[in-house]
Amino acid sequence: MVRTAWSWARRKADIRYGSRAAARFAAYGEGTSIAFPPATIFGEAWIEIGAHTLLGGDITLTAGFVPGLDLGPEPLIRIGGGCAIGRGSHVVAHKSIVVGDHVFMGPYVYITDQNHVYTDPETPVGGQWPTDDPVRVGSGTWIGANAVILPGVTLGRNCVVAASSVVRPGEYPDHSVIAGVPGRVVRRYDPEAGWLPPLRGGGSPHTTSASPPESTPPEV
Repeated sequence: MVRTAWSWARRKADIRYGSRAAARFAAYGEGTSIAFPPATIFGEAWIEIGAHTLLGGDITLTAGFVPGLDLGPEPLIRIGGGCAIGRGSHVVAHKSIVVGDHVFMGPYVYITDQNHVYTDPETPVGGQWPTDDPVRVGSGTWIGANAVILPGVTLGRNCVVAASSVVRPGEYPDHSVIAGVPGRVVRRYDPEAGWLPPLRGGGSPHTTSASPPESTPPEV
């Protein structure tokens, strides 16, 4: 009986367009769904999700520190249309996180616009007031499983973030491939020269031995 009930809930208890749960969001596009069960969702009035976007189960989607806060007149999270966000991912906003259209994320991706500081050596890090820095993910971007997008990151259009990478603050141009801990640009697209370094076999992106291009994101 428990398995039957759980199976029914997985199929029927998602947050769908037109439902009462969807109505709590600032915007919730047609065809959009958040799978059951979610992990933590609050601050819906400051979250916009476009049409035909799918969010996997065990998702964390939060605006603000705790439920019930007045976060001002503008949404803190904007997720575009046609996106897919993998199960177990976290999108945690306190200032501004913008995800463009047709962005795909693997499972367990973590995106936040807030970080702890350790300026005062005498105060526990968790007791120091954190800093906020907006995050923007360009349309058409792919983010691999377990990647971390830190505050202050701006990803251009059609970027690729390799699985388990940690993307540090900075601006990453369109058509960048970012990999590593900390993440760096390991491949980029030049309109005249094509992909630098070139793709193996003319199409496979899995070249890891070539040297990265000279242009890398600025240190922050």
